[in-house]
Amino acid sequence: MSDESALPLAGIRVVEAAHFVAVPSAGALLADLGADVIKIEQPPRGEMYRRSRPRYGGYDSDFPENPAFHMDNRGKRSIVLDLTKPAELDALTRLIGTADVFLTNLLPKRRVKYGLDHETLLARHPRLIVGAINGYGLGGDEADRPAFDYAAYWARTGLMDAMRDEGVAPSLQRPGVGDHAAGSNLVVAVMAALRLRDQNGKGRYVETSLLQTGLHVMGNDVALSLVTGTPVRRHDRTRAPNPLWNSYPVAEDRWILLVMIEADRYWEPLCKAIGREDLLADERFQDGFGRAENAEALIGELEATFQQAPLEEWKPRLNAAGLIWSPVQRLDETIADDQARAMGYFQGLEHPEAGPFETVGPPLRMTGVAVGATEPISPVDADRRAVLREAGLSEDEIDALG
Repeated sequence: MSDESALPLAGIRVVEAAHFVAVPSAGALLADLGADVIKIEQPPRGEMYRRSRPRYGGYDSDFPENPAFHMDNRGKRSIVLDLTKPAELDALTRLIGTADVFLTNLLPKRRVKYGLDHETLLARHPRLIVGAINGYGLGGDEADRPAFDYAAYWARTGLMDAMRDEGVAPSLQRPGVGDHAAGSNLVVAVMAALRLRDQNGKGRYVETSLLQTGLHVMGNDVALSLVTGTPVRRHDRTRAPNPLWNSYPVAEDRWILLVMIEADRYWEPLCKAIGREDLLADERFQDGFGRAENAEALIGELEATFQQAPLEEWKPRLNAAGLIWSPVQRLDETIADDQARAMGYFQGLEHPEAGPFETVGPPLRMTGVAVGATEPISPVDADRRAVLREAGLSEDEIDALG
């Protein structure tokens, strides 16, 4: 009888030759689901992203490595291989021969250079799943164009232009936002390919790109532009057509966001919750059309009211009324959020030098299964001998690699 609590990818081996965020985040999710993930790091000291300590960014922290690196590489084993050295490249190809999945973010030309392109790998290993992410996709003129998600996902797709209020300069995206979305997309593709292999025994190549992922994330607006041929209208909080779907400042330099898209349903409860029943009798605001026509005036009224009290006073009043809203939280508040804590969205790991620390857990839950890698990635190259033995290298061959 099968163990229903077993992780779904137990017994699946993944080899990951990738750096920074997008593909490694996919590898971390596969590790969360039980896969044995082997990360190929760069010589001589491992991936550069690993070594970006918080102190380098101005934070008062002695954490010896990059916490974000550990989030995206939890549960993996580490081995350093120099692909420019034939013997070490051969060791990697032999290791890939033991794997079910190979993940990479090498640019297509580099994949071909090292014999890691999917055509070569699938010819050697017909059951292998090869998964990749690059900036702009495998075809077209920009397949080998280097990219970070800031460029291909944020700026190129229209997200950077659209996600700002009218008259405000574009903002720089926060790190890894598009990468994590792309990583999740790649996991979906890998899981589907594994399912097909279960049925017919054949491996295949799967991919997403930062550009493709951004278009999907921006899909509602992209779909509208595809039909209308025009850019989307930016939000202008001073003239929002639905003032109940808007941001407002409150006292002590804080903000809230109202999201009552069905405005008629929530108009009376909102007015009562904020002590502005007088607005219910104002002929300008009797229905959605009137509130839209007189949006500036209503927004001015709501803004003046909300600024009379601090966030902590508004929370119980808005919650008691059953309104759809949220405080605009700072990250130091988010990591202490009662709901996130109650749901276990952060998980503990043990760093070999720093000791216990918390990181962001997997973005999914599964009944009866404890999803989530419980160990951090190994120290740089810590699993070298064990991994190479599993790849079939003799002790003499391992010694010869140095």
